[in-house]
Amino acid sequence: MSPYWGVDFFEFFAVFFKRLFSLEIVHLATDEIQMIVLSCIAISCALLGPFLVLKKMAMFANSLSHTILIGIVIAFLICSQGSMFDFTHLLIGALCAALFTALCTEGLVKYFRLTEDASVGLIFTFLFASGILLVTLCMRDVHLGVESVMGNADALVLSDVRTALYLVLINGGVIFLFYRHFQLSSFDRAFAQVLGLPGNVFHFLLLFLVAITCTGAFRAVGVLLVLAFLVGPYLTARLFCHRLPRILGWSCLIGMGAVLCGVALTRHILSMYDLPLSTGGMVVCMIGVIYFLGLGVKKAMGLCPKPHQRTKVLWTPND
Repeated sequence: MSPYWGVDFFEFFAVFFKRLFSLEIVHLATDEIQMIVLSCIAISCALLGPFLVLKKMAMFANSLSHTILIGIVIAFLICSQGSMFDFTHLLIGALCAALFTALCTEGLVKYFRLTEDASVGLIFTFLFASGILLVTLCMRDVHLGVESVMGNADALVLSDVRTALYLVLINGGVIFLFYRHFQLSSFDRAFAQVLGLPGNVFHFLLLFLVAITCTGAFRAVGVLLVLAFLVGPYLTARLFCHRLPRILGWSCLIGMGAVLCGVALTRHILSMYDLPLSTGGMVVCMIGVIYFLGLGVKKAMGLCPKPHQRTKVLWTPND
C-alpha cells in the first residue's frame, strides 16, 4: 500500500517531507519515483529551453515530438520479427529518428537556403506523415501502448530514475562547460563566429541535447507533452527576471514546483474521488497554471510592459 493513499493535496506534502527527513524515502514509493523522474525531466528541459527559445527554435522541439513516431514504428517492426523486442529498442529508434530530423532540418537550411521555420515545417510533416502511413499499412492490429505517445508516469520504475538522472548530468554538464558558447551563439550567432567560436558545432550540439532529452522523456510524459517542459518554465521565469543565469535557475525551480503540485493533485483526485488522471498531463496543466498566475501577479504589481514594448532577456559579460 502506498503511504500516499488516502491523503489530500496538503497531506501529500506532509507525508513526503516526513518520509524525507526520517530517511524512509530510501524505499521509494510509486509517487516518489514519479516526482524524481518528472523533476529530472523538468530540470533537463529547463536547462535547454531558454537557449532553444532565444534561438527561435521552439518549434523544432515540436517537430521532434511528432517525427519520433516513425523511429518508434520502424524499431518495432524490426525487433518484433525476432524474440529480442524490448522497450529499449523503441528508445533507440526514437533517438535515431530525432537525430535524423535534426540533420535533415539543418541540412535544408545550410545547403538549400530554406528558412528555419520552413525547413522544420517540411521535415516535420513529411516524417510524421510517413510514420502514420507505416502504422496504417503495417500495424493495424498492433497497439504500441500509451507510453509511446502520451507517456505513462504510473508505469515508471527505478530504471527510469537512472535514465532521468543521466539526462540531468548530460545536459547540466554540457551547459556548465560551454555556457559562454551557448550564450553567445543564442544571442548573436554571427558575432560568435567573428570571435572564432564554432557556432555550427554548438548549434548541432544543442539540437543533439534536445533530441536525447525528448527521447528520454517520452516514457514519462510522452512525445507530445515534452514541449511544455521546454518552453513553459522559461516563459514564466522571464516574467520576473531578465538575466540568463537567473532565468536558468528559476526555470528549473518552476519546473520542479509544477511537478510536485501535479503529482500531489493527481494523487489527491485519485484518493478522494477515485478518478485516475494522467500524471504527466496534470503536470503540464500546472505549468500552464503557474504561467498564468505569474502573469496575473505581474499585472497586479503593475510590471507588465505596454503593448508596444517588448520584454528582452539581457546579458552582460559578467553573467
